[in-house]
Amino acid sequence: MYTLKKEAASTKARLGEFKTDHGVIETPIFMPVGTLGTVKGVSQKSLIEQIHAQIILGNTYHLYLRPGNEIMKEAGGLHKFMNWNKPILTDSGGYQIFSLSENRKLEEEGAHFKSHIDGSKHLFTPENVVDTQRILGSDIMMLLDECPPYPSTFEYAKNSMELTHRWAKRGRKHFLETNDLYDHKQNQFGIIQGSTYKDLRIESTKFITDLDFEGIAIGGLSVGEPIPLMYEMADLNTDYIPKNKARYLMGVGTPGNLLECVARGIDMFDCVMPTRNARNGTIFTKNGKVNIRNAQWKNHHKPLDEDFPSELCNTYTMAYIHHLIKHNEIFGLVLASVHNLTFYLWLMEKVREHIANDTFAEWYPEMVRKVESKI
Repeated sequence: MYTLKKEAASTKARLGEFKTDHGVIETPIFMPVGTLGTVKGVSQKSLIEQIHAQIILGNTYHLYLRPGNEIMKEAGGLHKFMNWNKPILTDSGGYQIFSLSENRKLEEEGAHFKSHIDGSKHLFTPENVVDTQRILGSDIMMLLDECPPYPSTFEYAKNSMELTHRWAKRGRKHFLETNDLYDHKQNQFGIIQGSTYKDLRIESTKFITDLDFEGIAIGGLSVGEPIPLMYEMADLNTDYIPKNKARYLMGVGTPGNLLECVARGIDMFDCVMPTRNARNGTIFTKNGKVNIRNAQWKNHHKPLDEDFPSELCNTYTMAYIHHLIKHNEIFGLVLASVHNLTFYLWLMEKVREHIANDTFAEWYPEMVRKVESKI
């Protein structure tokens, strides 16, 4: 259940909270991605004690394939399987099926696809995706949808959106007719589609909100369209989403993207970028991005930022981190991953503080400039 706490005066930024049986999620929030029941290179202890994650993501497609529904049910759901007692959101797997392209076929019944692991054939329907997420026991489950590629023709985008709408009705009906498997309540979010066509986006927003989901996700963005167009579509969608519903922009993004989209009324974000970029040597900081693999750091015997609350910043020198990452030492990848996620959650904390203090509109443009710059 989402509660709107405060709206900013001169932007669409807002403070809120989403209550689950595993805890309250303060929004705006960033959600670390734990596709297979783990955030890559990061322990559950680090997520809680260092990163201060309030909620993490799991992926239905990947967890359905391995370890599978039988083992997950015997474990008592994903929370017990991974020993995580905070909220979890699970994606439906729609985006992963979209990514398979050559190995999937969409029909009215659902999505036929071949496993990327062994080529075995499977079918996801709006109903069995709900059933799988019942077994996972996520606090927030997502609908099965089709994510159209960018660019798409108007005809393709319209047909895709209408298929997503028909699947949404079936998925919502099945959710309401089935029960939670464990001792906590589950919520279901609908997903808006429509590619980058304004009239389709508006139509989809109205259709999905009429089904009265517990929250609304904005899908089909961050799939290759220009960044200004992504902002425009997100801004348009939030104009039509009721104020009493949480708004989740799927798969976004850079620190600057988050700030710009908070200003456009988004509450929730997820992205693999903090950990993936960490493994490639990019360190996010409040003063910009650092490519720690660059030779300029190999003899830099000072910490990155002694005042920032991450082990990478306040314990080790840049030369040491450069050495670890340059040679793909696991410890370096772990330090960088924990740091980047700590930064993302720190940034969201600062966002909430500035909204609460009525200073967000003045603060965020300069912060966007800083975090998107290169050091």
